[in-house]
Amino acid sequence: MIDNYLLEELVIFAKERTLAKTAAQLNVTQPTVTRGMQKLEDELGVKLFDRQPNRITLTETGELAAKKASQLLQNQQEFIQQLRNFAAHQQVVKIASTAPGPLLILNHYQKDLPFPVELAEDWLSPDQIQSALHNNEFSLVISNQEIQTDQIESRFVGTESLFVNIDKFTYLANSRKVNFNDLAGLSFVVINNIGPWKKVIQDNIPDAKFFYQEGRTALQEITRYSNFPYFSTDITQNLQSAKTADSDRVTLKITDEAATMTFYVNYLKDQEDSLSPLIKKMGQIWERK
Repeated sequence: MIDNYLLEELVIFAKERTLAKTAAQLNVTQPTVTRGMQKLEDELGVKLFDRQPNRITLTETGELAAKKASQLLQNQQEFIQQLRNFAAHQQVVKIASTAPGPLLILNHYQKDLPFPVELAEDWLSPDQIQSALHNNEFSLVISNQEIQTDQIESRFVGTESLFVNIDKFTYLANSRKVNFNDLAGLSFVVINNIGPWKKVIQDNIPDAKFFYQEGRTALQEITRYSNFPYFSTDITQNLQSAKTADSDRVTLKITDEAATMTFYVNYLKDQEDSLSPLIKKMGQIWERK
């Protein structure tokens, strides 16, 4: 069987036409290229090169061999990529997040993803991200942190914006938008596990009180029978059905910079080729949210 590196030398020589340029492109010495050419001729049993004292050229057989070698190498690469893509489609990719919004999007659009995924039930804390990737607990972790290390890569996936839902009979309901200072001193009912959004509201709304609930069902029950304001995001609003929409509240965008969060998908660099189709599709889906 002929080694690929011999075929690669032949293809590059056919393009560059000189030993010096061929060696430079392959990052080897000219004698190494010369030995490779001789070995290829010996293994094929045909003359590929016309050697003159100061010049070497391809014979007609050599020209044909270079074309066939190029096709063979391309077919081999396509073969490898097809197998990798097929294998990727057979595996279930485990995905985690440090916030609920990204997983809500992926859960809603699972049928549009290029291969099966398994979404984490609980959010990761920021200090768990790197170990979760290195230990192969998850292939992808979405967070509002961009992580760049020797082994981990991050890619922007989308943003999420915070809104507040105010009783329609309050004075703020007449506004088209609000900032955090407008919400100072109010009492809010909030789902307990909202990832980094919890720190955002606690740090930015002066003198506010937060009544935390364990789940969305509990929040909906309380807001149905009270006028407490609560938070939502553009993600949760867009995925909310018309039947569950709250007609007693006015939804206002919070305009502070801290009310918009940027999310990145983090993954191991050595898995980038297999995960790239999924990551690309995630970004496209996020744009539709």
